[in-house]
Amino acid sequence: MNKSVNEFLIKPKSGLIVRDPDTLEQLAASGESKPQNSYWLRRLHDGDVEIIESKKKRGAE
Repeated sequence: MNKSVNEFLIKPKSGLIVRDPDTLEQLAASGESKPQNSYWLRRLHDGDVEIIESKKKRGAE
């Protein structure tokens, strides 16, 4: 089942290391596209990351 997934381009705040919970890799300082799920929204709320750009993926039209 394919759903539309809201994503945003985020980067860690200066001086912080933030890891992706699935890959355990550090979030790139230049930013990466991540899903707007509870983990990344909590990182945003806690001030660990900042939004560069928001977007919504669309399903096949």
